[in-house]
Amino acid sequence: MGLGSSGTLATAMQLYPPNLYVAGPRRLALDDASLINTARTTYSSKEQLGATRKRVEEVVSLLTVDNCLITMMSKTFKGKTNKVEKWYGTEYSAFPIPSATLQKWRNPPSHNKLKIDFPKPNPFIPSEAGLRVKKNPSPAMVAAKRTFESRMQPLPPPVVIRDDGLNGQWKVYFKQDDRFGQPNAFIIFQVMTKEVYATPLQAVLSSFYEFCVSECLTEYAYDAELTGLSYDVKAMPRGLRLTFGGYNDKLGQFASYVARKLKNGAGDILPKNEAEFERYKDQITRGLTTFDVKQPYAHASYYSQLVQNPTVFQYSNQELRDATEKSTLADLVGYAKGLWSSGKGEALVQGNLYEDEALKIVNSISSALPFKPIPESDYPPRLKALPLPTSGGEVPAPRLLVAEPNPSNENAVSHVTLQSLGKSEKDHVLIELINAIVTEPFYNELRTKQQLGYIVSSGVRGIGTSRTIGFIVQSSIAPAEKLTVEIFKFLDTVEEKLLKTLSKGDFAVYVKSLIDRKTEPDKQLIDEVTRNWGEIASGRLQFDRIQQEAAALLELEKDDLIRFWKKIYSANGRRALMTEVIPRKGVASSQTPPASTGYERSNLQNGGLLIGVNDIGAFRKDRESWTEEDGVL
Repeated sequence: MGLGSSGTLATAMQLYPPNLYVAGPRRLALDDASLINTARTTYSSKEQLGATRKRVEEVVSLLTVDNCLITMMSKTFKGKTNKVEKWYGTEYSAFPIPSATLQKWRNPPSHNKLKIDFPKPNPFIPSEAGLRVKKNPSPAMVAAKRTFESRMQPLPPPVVIRDDGLNGQWKVYFKQDDRFGQPNAFIIFQVMTKEVYATPLQAVLSSFYEFCVSECLTEYAYDAELTGLSYDVKAMPRGLRLTFGGYNDKLGQFASYVARKLKNGAGDILPKNEAEFERYKDQITRGLTTFDVKQPYAHASYYSQLVQNPTVFQYSNQELRDATEKSTLADLVGYAKGLWSSGKGEALVQGNLYEDEALKIVNSISSALPFKPIPESDYPPRLKALPLPTSGGEVPAPRLLVAEPNPSNENAVSHVTLQSLGKSEKDHVLIELINAIVTEPFYNELRTKQQLGYIVSSGVRGIGTSRTIGFIVQSSIAPAEKLTVEIFKFLDTVEEKLLKTLSKGDFAVYVKSLIDRKTEPDKQLIDEVTRNWGEIASGRLQFDRIQQEAAALLELEKDDLIRFWKKIYSANGRRALMTEVIPRKGVASSQTPPASTGYERSNLQNGGLLIGVNDIGAFRKDRESWTEEDGVL
């Protein structure tokens, strides 16, 4: 049982003693206050047990068809309702369940007639086979792992246990767990192919496919979930990924079954008719349209990231909506038939397994999904951020103007992005260190002193090997243009007020804090697995990245910080983007920007560049075509 939200716990703290903060709201109310406010694992008397049993029976007796409330939601009810909810204006109808129906429910046929039986034995209940590596670390060893020296020591990386060559089928990495001492394992398979996400329609069909897989496997996966097993099927820009995790004893059996189901494709997984397909389409459309009601700061962040992503790695929300509207069941069937047919396989098996067990699982997956290997020349490209245009001096940064999609939201937003294309560990930790230093002063200046808005923050984001630092302000009292001006006013003071005045001691504190955060020991196996898979999927294979970045931090001096800031902000080669979200009404509103400003590449040299939402596609394709001769790399 989950612990619930922080709000639920906070409320319970006002009503229950500390030993009942979690359990209190879930306990049956009893007349005897001593039974309500006392944590109980045993019953002190037969009377106490009897009172509890009686109360439970009373509650159960109320669970009848006469007391049930059934809620139905569907677009088919539009125009057929007769009531309106007071606060949100939701249209609805309420009517009693017909007496004839209630009578049928009161006298249901036997379970034999309904062909309902008790659940069958769960095949995924693990045995107690034990640990492959048995270690019982002493308290002294546990304490030693927390020392600085131990944190700076890289963990042994996964090793390659199968390599079919560049033009072969699989490359498999394996690492046996000897740290966490739990009978768990994780298996991640990825089949790289260009055929999954090459167009907006394919991206939408990938969502359909994921939805269909989830629906198809719900019943089978339920038993697995009860025993701690999990799976995930994801179609992504670089191919298809299968992830399995949980108790290792039955993990291979579960993974093989899922793989066989996926191979059967259209027969087992896809909608059986148009009505079922339309139901899936409605679900996906609903998910895409929720974009409009997100907070303006989320819209600004989204568009800022969209501008920097290559077109085949991210399609706009509108492109996906249009593709969803045009999609058909025939499209989905054709799409699914082509999946798992060819590609390059990569896998990571990590946890409480022997090497031969890992290979056996990979072989079973390979047999279930016997895709044709592709040559290295057909591998999909890896993610590489689009370089923002250079600015600074007399040329301002490009300005992306967005009309807030939600007409009722009266908040304006400015999001200023500074991009660093540096690939080294030194470049990466410098931008993180800058963020650590400026975050609090940025908040204090624009939120506390100027009170421009409740949402004021900065943060670092990675796209491929590049890094950006973003500064965002959302306000209901100031227009987006003013917010941008104030952000740049603050950034103009960073070098003189925050970096040059930094004492040697304060600089060391920031460095140590960042090192401590990076080298914090993993709390569970999935943390290490996720990090290792990130290195494999990205092709970097730098499994000691954390330690290398920590070492780079130790070598930094304050002058490195100042030079780096000048490079990404002060110099004429600065790469920046201003994203402004403009509400349609309210104090913070201003002139609604056009969807297109007539984007021209030449505008970069003519006093800046204005970009409308409908210009983003052309801008991104333009950035993909820039070369070193254009002076941007």
